[in-house]
Amino acid sequence: MSEINASNFKKEHGDLAPDLVGVTELTSPYFFVPPSGDTASRPEDCEPGTLRFNTDVGSLEVFRGKTIGWEQIQRRENQYLGGGTGSNTGTGTRGLMFNPSITGDGETNLIEFITISTMGAQQDFGDSTVSARQRGGLGNSTRAMACAGTTTAPSKTDTIDFVTVSSTGNATDFGNFHSSATGSPSGISNQTRGIFAGGEVPSQTNIICFVTISQTGNTVDFGDLTAARNTISGGGNTTRGIYCGGNPNSKTNIIDFITMASTGDAADFGDLTVEKRNAGKGQASNATRHIVYGGQITPSVTNSIEFVTIATLGNGIDFGDASTPIESSMAMASSTRAVFAGGNENDDTTHTRIDSLEFATTGEITSFGTLSTAASGGAGTSNGHGGL
Repeated sequence: MSEINASNFKKEHGDLAPDLVGVTELTSPYFFVPPSGDTASRPEDCEPGTLRFNTDVGSLEVFRGKTIGWEQIQRRENQYLGGGTGSNTGTGTRGLMFNPSITGDGETNLIEFITISTMGAQQDFGDSTVSARQRGGLGNSTRAMACAGTTTAPSKTDTIDFVTVSSTGNATDFGNFHSSATGSPSGISNQTRGIFAGGEVPSQTNIICFVTISQTGNTVDFGDLTAARNTISGGGNTTRGIYCGGNPNSKTNIIDFITMASTGDAADFGDLTVEKRNAGKGQASNATRHIVYGGQITPSVTNSIEFVTIATLGNGIDFGDASTPIESSMAMASSTRAVFAGGNENDDTTHTRIDSLEFATTGEITSFGTLSTAASGGAGTSNGHGGL
């Protein structure tokens, strides 16, 4: 049973419906339909708590005030059934890290995972089919995959391999990337498609290509970015993909977007607050926000964190600060939390820190755990990010 203040609602269910006066109890089969419209028709100046149905994304959304703006209402994950604090062996949403670059060892074939709802260290998942670093990662609710990457520099690979997220074990060959030599692409995905963009072949490229995640095979052309670059921060929701910053030859503040169900070239979304690259490798997104975490602003590394509201074109907004200046961390997410593992600091020190933040807030960063070995540059992904 629900109660609403129904003084301004119109009665549409005939004489059998309750009178909509004051606080009215609604029980099945009665219902109310909130206002609806596309993203472009959102009111810009309304009361916090205003509710509407967004026809572009197929979701209810609420206005949370001028600072945050409109935010989609999401289902809270009921699979958050992790083990005790620090164990990180639960059955909740998993974050995976493909081929983390280990200090002193460079390229690896490691695959590791965390349970995003449970604070703690990473666990061993299995081995990739290739030893590499700087790969592009993505996944859906059942599969995770990594593509391309740098093997023994300057050599690169076109390998795409995948795992079943709910299990553990070694990766299996999926197919091949569009180029035989591609490093540092960015991966985004929804339940159906995995979409890779940018990279270097050997110079920066603007190519966007995709795979159907439930199948196996080679990438198919999707379109082009607005500018050729690599080391992009990529994310999105079920319908829209976002590509933030990157390295065209140094750094950029470009934000591009695509509609994931179609094909075609990317379009301008807005600008980051500062030009940066290597701002998190993986999908740090829920259905509403994408997080751009730290990054290299050349010649230094920044601790600034910013976000974009995926459904609304516009510029990056300040979120807060990371615990230290950081670039090339491995990014993973659930519907409520983003996690960033490892990364490099200003003096090229690679660290073991794992930090997290809650999407619905701003400003607060929490220690999640510690990697067993300092690492950076691996391909992060999860089975619960915004594209799912």
